Amino acid sequence: MNEIRNIVSDIKNGNIKPIYFLMGEEPYYIDKISDYIEDNVLDESEKGFNQQVMYGRDATIEDIISAAKRYPMMAERQVLIVKEAQDLSKNIENLVSYAENPQPTTVLVLNYKYKKLDKRKKLYKAIAKSGLVYESKKLYENQVSDWIRRVLSGKGYQIEPKASLMLVEFLGTDLSKISNELDKLMIILPKETIINDKHIEDNIGISKDFNNFELKKAIGEKNILKANRIINYFSENPKNNPTVMTISLLNSFFTQLLLFHGLQDKSKAAVAKALGINIYFVEETFLASRNYPMRKVAQVISFLRDADVKSKGVGANQTHEDILKELLFKILH
Repeated sequence: MNEIRNIVSDIKNGNIKPIYFLMGEEPYYIDKISDYIEDNVLDESEKGFNQQVMYGRDATIEDIISAAKRYPMMAERQVLIVKEAQDLSKNIENLVSYAENPQPTTVLVLNYKYKKLDKRKKLYKAIAKSGLVYESKKLYENQVSDWIRRVLSGKGYQIEPKASLMLVEFLGTDLSKISNELDKLMIILPKETIINDKHIEDNIGISKDFNNFELKKAIGEKNILKANRIINYFSENPKNNPTVMTISLLNSFFTQLLLFHGLQDKSKAAVAKALGINIYFVEETFLASRNYPMRKVAQVISFLRDADVKSKGVGANQTHEDILKELLFKILH
């Protein structure tokens, strides 16, 4: 986040690089930086003649270099944005000659999503010297809740830990998807709202009682009735509750329990740090560890791997409903 703030601050202050190479696994920040440059470097009156968007699938490196070498018309600079530049990955090193001597009146922005340049090669070194290389790294699942909290805090909102976790478990780690849902909430709810699970249920369509978070909690507590009710709800709403995701989240939960059993320091702060979880949920981990000793946890992880294979259609003719019910029985007994 600090790196992005610095990039934006430099642009605001007129310290604009001739090349921005935006790469990495997380497209959200690549789009944010690119959109900021597209919206703010030129005045509206200058954009018509001096701002151009190209796409990697439709352009060649030669096309990009040719466009970048043009002079601006009645403006201090021109902006050239290449979206989906990863489609040029086979020939991307051909940009070296331009990167070594870029047109000072051009701002060339390359959005190189899901891939990154080899730092040992000439292109990376040339751009790092003459322009800016930004790598957008994918957040781990345990980092996304903090990201949600920071985003909302910056807009004048707060969010309860459970509500944040519900979003992560339902939407995964795709920041663009999460951002879209947060935008919807912020349109509906007034500033200073503390967003809770009821807001998530009412406005995003995630049930506050029947979701993977509650299933994990019920299993940790060995609450057989509640766990079965949630599984039955999942069976009736399979599109919103994919079996593969449920198995994956349970696997993460029991893997954390296995790590917990191996910890020497079991203070709340140490457990939260080692497991990468919010300290708010540590008590649930303590309870689950009492219900599932290490030997049982290892056995459950084996059950989960078997269910994962079956859910993907390998070596089983069971429905997803039957796979989940069988898995739940094995875990709880």
